[in-house]
Amino acid sequence: MKTTNPSPGAPCWVELATKDPAAAKAFYHELFGWRAEVVPDEKAMGYTRLYLGEQLVAGLSALMHPEQPTAWTIGFHTPDTDITADEIADADGKLIVPPTDALDWGRFAVAADPTGAVFSTWQPDTLRGVDLRDEPGALGWVELATHEPGTAAEFYQRVFGWSVNSGDMYTRFGLGGSDFGGMTDMSDQFPAGTSPYWMPYFVVADTDLGAERAALLGATVTLPPTDVPDGPRLAVLRDPQGALFGLHVPEEREEREE
Repeated sequence: MKTTNPSPGAPCWVELATKDPAAAKAFYHELFGWRAEVVPDEKAMGYTRLYLGEQLVAGLSALMHPEQPTAWTIGFHTPDTDITADEIADADGKLIVPPTDALDWGRFAVAADPTGAVFSTWQPDTLRGVDLRDEPGALGWVELATHEPGTAAEFYQRVFGWSVNSGDMYTRFGLGGSDFGGMTDMSDQFPAGTSPYWMPYFVVADTDLGAERAALLGATVTLPPTDVPDGPRLAVLRDPQGALFGLHVPEEREEREE
């Protein structure tokens, strides 16, 4: 679907920081058909916008410092980045990049929640966020993996006002009665020492074919295509530069295609 104005607290942007921008652009072009446009303003330092047709779907940049990992970052909408940054700090989050203007596009901050998972906030100006959601080649679900789900849930409820719907196997995050993401408990599933993280799932028409194609393009499959009980079919991969991302067919799309 085409997006209009995102609700406060909703995912509105997804951005890849990578050690090899040229290779990443080639990989995602072959996987999703994304078209890369480098922002011509030299103040943008080579920042690249990624499009599916004419729809903006993501951003891409080189690493800003040697310690920065190659990774996708989810951006959540805020009407006021400075106020949200104060709320993050008050809720025991950590500001990594304080509120900063991104040319005339908007104002952002980068933060870590109290469990260590990194995310960003986005206050739009001329760039409202992604133009397309929940369609093949665009951002779909977003997921938090953390060792401390209770702490994380309390933090995001306080900062963004999310609903938290906890089940036996999985916790879903939502706004306005609609779920947009979830949370998995790392305690029993991940190797000791694995750091918490946020991860985007991109929509595909067929999870198995998408994962197979990504592997042929050099990605590493960390979770092969899997049916989630009462959920979608999904896969998790690392791109050739090491960034973690998922593929899935949304439940609504599966229902339409039955």
